[in-house]
Amino acid sequence: MEDLLPDRLKTLWRHVEEGRLSAEDFHREQERLVGEHGRAWTRALLLEGFDDLEESIVSEIGLYTGNGDREEIRCRCLDAVAGVKAEWQRNVKDLSRESVERFYEDSEAMIHELMWWHTLSEDSSPLAYVNALELAGREGCRDFLDFGSGVGSGGILFARHGFNVTLADISPASLGFSRWRFERRGLRAAHIDLRESALPEAAFDFAAAMDVFEHLVDPRDAVRTIGKALKPGGFLFGRFHAERDEDRPHHVTLDFNPTFEALEDLGFVEVWRDEWLWGHQVFRKGR
Repeated sequence: MEDLLPDRLKTLWRHVEEGRLSAEDFHREQERLVGEHGRAWTRALLLEGFDDLEESIVSEIGLYTGNGDREEIRCRCLDAVAGVKAEWQRNVKDLSRESVERFYEDSEAMIHELMWWHTLSEDSSPLAYVNALELAGREGCRDFLDFGSGVGSGGILFARHGFNVTLADISPASLGFSRWRFERRGLRAAHIDLRESALPEAAFDFAAAMDVFEHLVDPRDAVRTIGKALKPGGFLFGRFHAERDEDRPHHVTLDFNPTFEALEDLGFVEVWRDEWLWGHQVFRKGR
């Protein structure tokens, strides 16, 4: 389970502390290794004919929406965090499950926000999907569930590497865009609208829930749902952490102790933790 990128970097930093490596050499090596993950992510997501991820993603949004003004799309992406916040303040009157889910069903800015995040221009944390891919491959997993899949970028990465991919979300807009993205690339995946359909039971050996749980009124319910969908011995890869952020009022859960308790009650055991880069954890379902 060790020797994923965060583990390698943690070991290298120990060499710095022991005087066996300079801090400058460490930072160069970290940049190189993270860059390798970035290239894997970029290769998976680029549309044919593009070699720049940001340009590819802006063009992809334009193709889907029928908007040929790339500068306008770029501006909407740059303003998307503020746009999501405004939608939340305008439409969410209470923190009931119904109100929060309706926000994700109706949000127009969320696609731009997620796609811009996936350009890596402001945040490298989507590269945790590459860590997840490496771990899933090492463990011989083949059936991948992306829970809270958003615009489908993580699923595209896994599909490019031969996994059987299922994407599940409550946002019809995100699911529709994700389907279009897969079809345009000639990739196959199942898409499940969690408002209308349940996940198949014991169908997956690897599930990701990347930056999902902080958006849920009751993450424990999601844990139970994922637990039923995973095969015995299956893995859950996710981030179970969030801080209060005035720009992101849709981060409604900040205390994850009840979530960890639910995982324990269901027989999940933590088997890996990123203690260096992005803070993700991996739990394995009991056999």
